[in-house]
Amino acid sequence: MNPFKRLYIRTTGYSYTNMGRLFLRLFVGVMMMQFGIRQWMHFDEAMLSFPQVLGIPSEIGLTLMIFIEIVCSFFIMCGFLTRLMSLFPLLAMVCAEIHLLSSQPQSSYMLSWDQLGYLPVMFIGIYCFIMLVGPGKISVDYFLSLHFIHSDNYSESELEEV
Repeated sequence: MNPFKRLYIRTTGYSYTNMGRLFLRLFVGVMMMQFGIRQWMHFDEAMLSFPQVLGIPSEIGLTLMIFIEIVCSFFIMCGFLTRLMSLFPLLAMVCAEIHLLSSQPQSSYMLSWDQLGYLPVMFIGIYCFIMLVGPGKISVDYFLSLHFIHSDNYSESELEEV
């Protein structure tokens, strides 16, 4: 087999889904966690500009947002309770997107690529993907599932059916 065909088969035929899931979990965790840490460090200034969303006062809303951004991101990065921990930042990003679109003076279809409205949408897409595909085999969730299956004397094929 010539080298081009061998290279083509290696780059298209092999799948690194578990490494891809780990990368995405680490990437979104670090990206979201840096927002939370930055807001925590400058809490007083951030509280002044944080909007009141869903009737929640800005101080409580900012505290809740920081908690979601740091704690949930840490759990997602570790792969522990991944699908559950993806739900809270997903809902926070939906609220952020609704607030951004409702506070725009122009119509939402007139937004340009460099305005803030696209950042929450990107996070919404990533969190939806993580909730759909799960954490992968390089996660605490997977190892806990293996432990539970082995403690009940089942085989690992039971885990593949879940």
